[in-house]
Amino acid sequence: MALTAFSTATVAQKKAIQKAVIQTPGVQDEACKTRIDNFLVHEYGVSSVKADWRKHTVTVQWYTDRTNIENIKTALANMGYDADDVTADPDAYKRLPAACRHTVAKADSIKS
Repeated sequence: MALTAFSTATVAQKKAIQKAVIQTPGVQDEACKTRIDNFLVHEYGVSSVKADWRKHTVTVQWYTDRTNIENIKTALANMGYDADDVTADPDAYKRLPAACRHTVAKADSIKS
């Protein structure tokens, strides 16, 4: 009787993760922070999100083989928030709670 043992070595690939801090002036309070955290964590490829309403920033980590920074900024803009150089979608901005609309000037520029 011959016993043959097979051993399969699984080499775990380390996935490349990148991190960025995005300027988001619309993050004005805890409610805005929570909206962003809960939304972005479900975006494909995003591994972590930390919105900071005091600094008006969102720190994001993502898998580079699944998404990129431009997709993440676009997701924020589609929620109604400015994200660095990507301007908020005007219709989504209007649907934000009043506390998350960062300035009167912004609201006026969207109306025109």
